[in-house]
Amino acid sequence: MSNKTVVLGVTGSIAAYKAVDVASQLTQRGINVEVILTEAATHFVTPLTFRSITARPVITDMFRLASVFSVEHVALAEAADLIVIAPATANIIAKLAGGIADDSLTCTVLATAAPIVIAPAMHTGMYENSVTQRNLAELRRRDFTIIGPIHGRLASGGIGLGRFAPPSEIVTTICHLLSRRKDLIGKQILITAAGTHEAIDPVRYIGNRSSGKMGYALAAAARDRGAHVQLISAPTSLPKPLGVEVIDVQTAAEMSSAVSEKISRADILIMAAAVADYCPVKIRKRKVKKADQRWDLTLKRTPDILAETAGCSPRPLRIGFAAETENLLRNAEAKLNQKDLDLIIANDITIPGSGFGADKNQVAIIDRSGDIEELPLLDKTEVAQRVLDRAVKLLAE
Repeated sequence: MSNKTVVLGVTGSIAAYKAVDVASQLTQRGINVEVILTEAATHFVTPLTFRSITARPVITDMFRLASVFSVEHVALAEAADLIVIAPATANIIAKLAGGIADDSLTCTVLATAAPIVIAPAMHTGMYENSVTQRNLAELRRRDFTIIGPIHGRLASGGIGLGRFAPPSEIVTTICHLLSRRKDLIGKQILITAAGTHEAIDPVRYIGNRSSGKMGYALAAAARDRGAHVQLISAPTSLPKPLGVEVIDVQTAAEMSSAVSEKISRADILIMAAAVADYCPVKIRKRKVKKADQRWDLTLKRTPDILAETAGCSPRPLRIGFAAETENLLRNAEAKLNQKDLDLIIANDITIPGSGFGADKNQVAIIDRSGDIEELPLLDKTEVAQRVLDRAVKLLAE
């Protein structure tokens, strides 16, 4: 870590004093820590505190010409291997989501190409406000890593969600992000995402609650690690990830056809899509009008895409997902063996805040030997990185 530079942005929260511990832990790991304090943050902690910890000047003024970073928001943005804002208030989150750049910290974030981590800390009401949640969703869409907040005692004296995440967790995440390499350069990765729509008539379809967030997070993570990514996507409202070749499909049959066409060049196949298991035998050409009588719909099985790829040559590394509501590990292991997979990612969709439509996932990664790695509830961007870490290891073996 000795050649890494982390920009630590500290904003005006009572949790600002805990940022000193973050700076200390990073410095002890040999990381060069450049601190930016917002004006509000200086009411809680002093520049001298951070200078004493990091042995570096602390930036509080965007127009301080005597600084080694004569134009801080440009120089620091280019020097940073990672930017972390801890604590991040509702105000700074709103600014970042809106692209506002009115101080050293926001200018630096807007100018950088480095990964960005934020650790929110605020009152429960502010965190749960729909505006804050919308802003956080926008930052996730832009690949920000968000750590916390956690449930606990707040500055107001109450108990709730909004407490600053443990500094050790923030530092661990930073080190994990900094240690990643471009370890997928030259690799072709084929990913499926979202839930297929099986038409009943021009208006209705059979589908599921998949948002596509997990598959899209995998595509963005693989792209950032240097891979050429092809994303076969069922319908979703998510924006197409930049730098990823997206193939749009509607049905399981269309997805199966697209996978068959692309798989011969793939080094890794990741089936993150929620493919409908059944589709109507007959698709009505006109909308079926509502009537009093019962409507019986006859269904047939859709293609089993993973099973169909088992015998392809050359054989890519094959990774599947198992969304379950009971007997999670047993059902996932059975699917792994039946479909001859290298890895299966099992998630219990009944866990609150995890699975379909959520920004987080709690999964278990199971390999062919039966080894099980159970992960805590993590942001889907972080789950994607953990899955790719395992895939890279398997490729090396």
